[in-house]
Amino acid sequence: MKLRNLAGTALLGIGTIAATNAGLRYEGDLESPLVGDDGTFRWRGMDVAYTEGGDPADRDLVLLHGINAAGSAGEWREVFGDLTADYHVIAPDLPGYGRSDRPPLRYSAALYGDFVHDFLAEFDEPAVVASSLSAAYAAGAVAGDGAAGDDVEISGFVAVCPTTVAGPSPPKPWLRELLRSPLVGSALFNLIASKPSIRYFNADHGYYDPENPTEEWVDYEWRTSHVENARFAPASFVSGYLNSDLDLAATLADLEVPPTIVWGREADVSPLSDGRELADASGARLVVFDRAALLPHAEHPNRFLETVRESLVAGATA
Repeated sequence: MKLRNLAGTALLGIGTIAATNAGLRYEGDLESPLVGDDGTFRWRGMDVAYTEGGDPADRDLVLLHGINAAGSAGEWREVFGDLTADYHVIAPDLPGYGRSDRPPLRYSAALYGDFVHDFLAEFDEPAVVASSLSAAYAAGAVAGDGAAGDDVEISGFVAVCPTTVAGPSPPKPWLRELLRSPLVGSALFNLIASKPSIRYFNADHGYYDPENPTEEWVDYEWRTSHVENARFAPASFVSGYLNSDLDLAATLADLEVPPTIVWGREADVSPLSDGRELADASGARLVVFDRAALLPHAEHPNRFLETVRESLVAGATA
């Protein structure tokens, strides 16, 4: 009888977790937080969503968002519209994020490096603005370090708090597989991507001013991290499988265009000391934003726009 009761309790607990996971899934359609035209790039059997704006006859500018539990092209919401006045701007949601397909792959740095290479290759010498890990993927794509082999020609490069490491090193396979598991993994990811957790990350790491991200934006981050299969790409991120083995300083130094690095003075996950070291080693221009952390483009959009325009002019005349 005790064994039967124990089994019944366990089944009830499993059922409760499963029901909670199902209840937290967002079933609606995700809209783009960027004002522009929606498009789809077909890549390796996946539909990769992007938003574009501006005159197609203008210089192409590709914006690559950073990777985290709730990453999306919406990271560029404060600057996208203004950039379209001067450029043809394209901002994709990386595979596994935002409005793009999210198959249950074991996502890797190599996969993202190949995607960035192939996406940039669709344009004729685009300028690139990339955040965090995506900046390393973009630099590698330009240098021809991906599986595709050939390099991509660009006309400008701006990296925001670029890094090659954003998870444990070496990677932790047990953590990735735990988060990929259908029951416990979903429950753990729902905690990681809960609104309190999103607010904590924004206040403690993303933004200098915790009041900067609006509740509307927090709600979008929650929705984008609660669609079906939302946990699979972040499972690779938090377990270290999206870390790049690129020598970022050497790669930036070898670019054909002068790179600019933008850093928030108050960033702690990727501290300013890393930015200074990287700039010194690569010869890149370093622009430091006061009262900013990991997302200076979201906190100080006007200054960021000026920095991008200055950098891209320098790249065009290099």
